[in-house]
Amino acid sequence: MGTTPIHPTQLMDIGNPDFRTGFIAIIGRPNVGKSTLTNHIVGAKISITSRKAQTTRHRIHGIHTSDDAQFVFVDTPGFQTEYGNALHRGMNKTVIDALHSTDVVLFVLEGTHFGERDRKVLQLLPEELPVILVLNKLDLVKEKDSLLPFIASMNELFKFAAIVPVSARNGEHIPQLLAEIRQHLPVNPPMFEEDEITDKSERFLAAEIVREKIFRLSGEEIPYSTSVMIEKFEQQGEFRRIFAAILVDKDSQKAILIGHEGSKLKEIGTSARLDMERLFSGKVYLELWVKVKNGWADSERILKQLGYD
Repeated sequence: MGTTPIHPTQLMDIGNPDFRTGFIAIIGRPNVGKSTLTNHIVGAKISITSRKAQTTRHRIHGIHTSDDAQFVFVDTPGFQTEYGNALHRGMNKTVIDALHSTDVVLFVLEGTHFGERDRKVLQLLPEELPVILVLNKLDLVKEKDSLLPFIASMNELFKFAAIVPVSARNGEHIPQLLAEIRQHLPVNPPMFEEDEITDKSERFLAAEIVREKIFRLSGEEIPYSTSVMIEKFEQQGEFRRIFAAILVDKDSQKAILIGHEGSKLKEIGTSARLDMERLFSGKVYLELWVKVKNGWADSERILKQLGYD
C-alpha cells in the first residue's frame, strides 16, 4: 500500500502484447454503492462504507490486476448538490477532476432509480470518453422485468458504451463488468506491482477506518461534522502504534462522541482497531481523542492539513 508506481520498462516482459492498463473513474450521487463496488473488485476494504450518504470524501485509487489487464479504479465522493461549504466544494472538484484524467467512466445508479440528483451527475459525463452505466444493487431490484425498459430509457438520455447491471454486495455480474471495461482500456504495461491494491498509505487508510466507525456507530448528524487526523503513526515490524484525533465542530458533539465514561469512543476505537489489524495483517495499538475545531469544514488551512486538495 502507498507505493510509487513502477516504471513501465520494469514490466515490459509481461508476455502479453495485448495487456491493458488504465484509469476508471467511478462517479454517481451519494450512497449508490461506489465504494462497495471498488472494495469488492479490489478484494479489500480500501474505501469506507456505511448506510449513510456521503461517506467517501477523497479520491481513492483501488488496483485490480488480472492476467491480461490492470484496472486502476478511482473511487470518488458522491457528487454533492445540496451543500456548499469548502469541504463539499472540494469534494465536487475531486469528482470533476477525475473525469478529465481517466480512460473510462463508470456512472453508477442505485438499481432502476434515476432521480434529479442522478440527472445532475449525468450532465457532467464526458462525451469524448467511454462511459459505462452500472446499475448497482441488482439484488434489491424486485421487478427484474423492469430492467430492459429502464435500460432503453437510459440509452435515450446518453450514448453509453455499455450498460451492466451488477450487485457490488454479492459480486453478481462483476466479471462481465470487468470484461466490458477492459475493452476500452489502452494497451499499456501495468503501472503498479501485481499485489498492490491501492496507492494510499496505511496512515491514510487508518484515518479512513476511524471515520467509517464514526459513521456507523454515531447518530445521523455527528459524522458529517467530524474528520480524523493521524497525529502519530509508528511501526515496529508487524506492530503499529496509531494516535488519532477526531475533529468536531462543537463541545456538544465532543461529549456525544466520547459517550458515558468514554463508552462510545471506546466502541469506535475497538471496532476501528480490529479492522486495521485485518487490513494491515498485524497487531495495532490505537489511541483516540476528540478535539473541538469550530468551522473546520470551511477552513482551507485545516482541510489542507487533513489531505483535501
